[in-house]
Amino acid sequence: MRTSLYQFLDGIWSEHDKSQSVNIKEINLVLCFGSKEILQDESIYSNIKEKFPSAEIAICSTSGEIYQDSVNDDSLVAVALEFEKTTIKAASVNIKDYDNSYKAGVGLLKKLPKKNLTYAMVLSEGSLVNGSELVKGMSTEINKNNLITGGLAGDGANFESTLLGLNKQPKEGEVIVVGFYGNNLHVTHGMQGGWDIFGLEKRVSKSSNNVLYELEGQNALELYKKYLGPESENLPGSALLFPLSVVIPGATKPIVRTILSVNEKEKSMTFAGDIPEGSTVRFMKANLNKITNAASEAAFETIKENKVKPDFALLISCIGRKLVLGEQTEAEIKAVSKAFNNETILAGFYSYGEISPFNEGGDCQLHNQTMTITSFYEI
Repeated sequence: MRTSLYQFLDGIWSEHDKSQSVNIKEINLVLCFGSKEILQDESIYSNIKEKFPSAEIAICSTSGEIYQDSVNDDSLVAVALEFEKTTIKAASVNIKDYDNSYKAGVGLLKKLPKKNLTYAMVLSEGSLVNGSELVKGMSTEINKNNLITGGLAGDGANFESTLLGLNKQPKEGEVIVVGFYGNNLHVTHGMQGGWDIFGLEKRVSKSSNNVLYELEGQNALELYKKYLGPESENLPGSALLFPLSVVIPGATKPIVRTILSVNEKEKSMTFAGDIPEGSTVRFMKANLNKITNAASEAAFETIKENKVKPDFALLISCIGRKLVLGEQTEAEIKAVSKAFNNETILAGFYSYGEISPFNEGGDCQLHNQTMTITSFYEI
């Protein structure tokens, strides 16, 4: 496996000096992460296709592009992967063609051949999709031994619409899956949050899928506004700084949920994933040092069973982390790079949701406010 990293700015391609030498004609997969403004350029796909004529090309809008150990806005990052012993197959659906996100997840994975499948990478629309339902649907169509990771596309901090495209000009509503096949690819994952949890548990007394109405019989939005204080005037954007820790009935580990929008008329909050009735929630707040250290811990999770550095690591972090870290955002990326001895090529994006099992394994989940890392080794 060989990996090369590129950036496309002002119509010019540049290659990162850590890139390995690849044969453009032998590249299997190109992952492109860019701002929505750049992806709206009608010539963007043709520019990428001209650069990488033989590869599967997956394009995803972001809330920030990760380019080795830096974080950029309003750029396009492309990572080219050349495998020697691994086969790539990709498919896509559009959420607008399905009744709900669960059915879209089922339909998406049905398009992917299952024989010799090792790993599935998912890049999903981020504003129309219920991420947890999408993941549930995908999980019904894949062997439990097959890893799924990925994330929801971003649109800066605007939360208006996202763009994705598989071998075509990116557009709204697309959900992409890339399947990796063969016995010579080893893929590991790690995810960590680093947020502080505080306050008493509150039980979800009224919700519908990913829409929350009441906690302990009280209006959830009003309770949340009291908690935020002056920051409530900046909703829904400020909600990225104050997520909820959620324990779903029957689960032992909490997941993090971030508000995507609020409905003042209905006094409700819509989240990136489900918050079932009977769940217990606690408030969370940022701890800058813990957030940065958590990124490093996520990296170490992916290499604890391997004595060699990964050939490539895909980083998907949450827009909420980026807003909290501000000018220190690159610190969490540099912490990841340091964990890999500054030798592994890194690329990825800031997202509206991260897709991964917990570190201990189990079913794939939608997470918010985490750094999720997927590391690749071709044996």
